[in-house]
Amino acid sequence: MSEESTKRPEAEEQNTESPSFEEVSEDQQEAETAAGNANAGDDSPETGESAGEAELDMAGKLAATEAELAEKQNEVLRLHAEVQNIRRRAEQDVEKAHKYGQEKLISELLPVIDNLERALQAATGNDEQVVALREGVELTLKSFLDCLKKSNVEALDPTGEPFDPQFHQAMSLVESDTAEPNSVVAVMQKGYSLNGRVLRPAMVMVSKGPADGPAQGNNVNTSA
Repeated sequence: MSEESTKRPEAEEQNTESPSFEEVSEDQQEAETAAGNANAGDDSPETGESAGEAELDMAGKLAATEAELAEKQNEVLRLHAEVQNIRRRAEQDVEKAHKYGQEKLISELLPVIDNLERALQAATGNDEQVVALREGVELTLKSFLDCLKKSNVEALDPTGEPFDPQFHQAMSLVESDTAEPNSVVAVMQKGYSLNGRVLRPAMVMVSKGPADGPAQGNNVNTSA
């Protein structure tokens, strides 16, 4: 047998034993696919858990942000209300200062008015000098009262009115057949008010009723 015939079967045997390139490629693809499926199967639960944790974390951060925003909004509202209260108090203080800022000065002028009124009561008679004096005092008193009226100062002259301890100061109780019990019989000194606030109560005498009637005046409330 020749040498060529001897080598040929060996070559055929080698060709039979070696797999083709296509077979190797198919095997590799199947292996890679199987490995990919295995990896996908292994990673799928972990990926789902990670996504769920991320969603929970995001929801928690969102809730915290919303809570912080609500707190800031409440703080802004509180500050706004506080500013409004401060502004309101400032306006009230300015209004009070405007209405009652002259209270001390006017209170000090009241005795001057009292003296002018006493001077008028004392200036009696028809003598020219007395008449001239009385006219001068009347003009001075009128000027004072006009100035006070412009500042919303009012005189309290409650003769015949019911006794009011907020505006009147009872100096004595007297019997009266004509005046109602607990009413003002006479004014000993006028009172004055500024914008409704009492600067000085009127000093008055209060009726306690007729002499033969019940002494209702004994129950007069003289406290302001």
